Amino acid sequence: MVANRVTVKLALLMVLVVLTNAFPTTEDTDTEEPNLPRLGTRSAFAALDDVRLVANGLLQLGKNLRDFVQKTKGQINDILQKLNIFDKSFYQLSVLASEIKEEEEELKKTTVVLKANNEEIKSLSLEINSKVEDIVKERIQLRNKVGGLEEKLSGLSQGLLSADQVTEISALKEVIQVQERSISELLKAVREQSEHLNYQKNKIKGLENKLNSTSPQETTAKFRWDAHTYKMSDYLANYSMDGSFSSEFPRDCGEAFGMGENASGLYAIKPNQSEPFLVYCEFTEDGAYTVIQRRRDGSVDFNLPWQSYEDGFGDFRGEFWLGLKKIFSIAQHGDSHLHIQMEDWKQEKHLMEFRYTLEGPASNYTIYLKPADLSTDADTQTGMRFSTKDHHDGKSNVSCPTEYTGGWWFSTCDDINPNGKCIQSRPRRKHNRGQVHFKSSQISILHAKKT
Repeated sequence: MVANRVTVKLALLMVLVVLTNAFPTTEDTDTEEPNLPRLGTRSAFAALDDVRLVANGLLQLGKNLRDFVQKTKGQINDILQKLNIFDKSFYQLSVLASEIKEEEEELKKTTVVLKANNEEIKSLSLEINSKVEDIVKERIQLRNKVGGLEEKLSGLSQGLLSADQVTEISALKEVIQVQERSISELLKAVREQSEHLNYQKNKIKGLENKLNSTSPQETTAKFRWDAHTYKMSDYLANYSMDGSFSSEFPRDCGEAFGMGENASGLYAIKPNQSEPFLVYCEFTEDGAYTVIQRRRDGSVDFNLPWQSYEDGFGDFRGEFWLGLKKIFSIAQHGDSHLHIQMEDWKQEKHLMEFRYTLEGPASNYTIYLKPADLSTDADTQTGMRFSTKDHHDGKSNVSCPTEYTGGWWFSTCDDINPNGKCIQSRPRRKHNRGQVHFKSSQISILHAKKT
């Protein structure tokens, strides 16, 4: 509005200036000769053209000013919208900051509890150690006394004791030996309990050092980061850094189940004299399963090279491949079946179970499969080598992993490939080559029940 008013005032001012110059005043009329009226008329018409030209220019200037005002209004509206977005983002950051502060307080409380538990465990460990030392001393003294009594009794039994007394002494000797064995077992149990307490103490100490080494903000950020990126290769490092691994590991999930474990989750195993490593064990009414592959949502890229398929990759809590080396070491124990479970987009589950034999890296981990329900071993088996995009099995000129992505035991390129490219939503058209036609899959080694 201000710009429009200025424009109108300028236009009126210019019109007045032009009209003043165009029409002569009274003094000018008196001095002019009466014989020049036509020349005065021509000057007046020329001035009106100038007025029209100036008026058009002013109108154009007014339009330009109006366009400029409209454009400025649009820019101001954009700035206001961005300010609103900034206000919302600042509010979200404020909420997130308050959540982090609450988590900081919880971490501080947890640290205090861990410190108290650490002191309690330390005092308990010292008390147990002192008791163990006392028991060992008493055992040595008892053994010396029993040895001396045996010598005296053997000397007395020859001339002074009757047969019944000798029998009674022998029975007493057996009772003492039983007591000695019980004491030995008790010492062993106490020693194991002491080792377990030391392990718990070291674990609490390590966690306490981590909490003390970083600020609460850094600890909270690291906790959030690890919750999303804690990969399979990190589990073994965190479990073994404090020396908590012992030599007594189950060979597989079936043996862990036989030892009384019944909660599905991560377990350390040591199959076929290999180094200990972690696996995901699934315990059901049908038996114990060692999960070697899981696909759920396509969050992990399975189109990886040979070395990744040998070592394993992914996240135990989501999608993962256990690794050919580990699968081979587990398969050497026998008494197990290969269990494949897939679910399609109609929520229908498809189960396949095979008897299998797996060879080592020299043969590209060749696998031989037979249906599990066959009762004889005389059926022919076809060996299939494992292949990836950079490691061809050498059987044909066509590389199935290159055509269909992902590593697998291919017999032909038209095989179902659970490790192919995953479709993350319900397909509405024909699948492309190499895509997984199923919503999810899980491959496990089913261990025979121990009787």
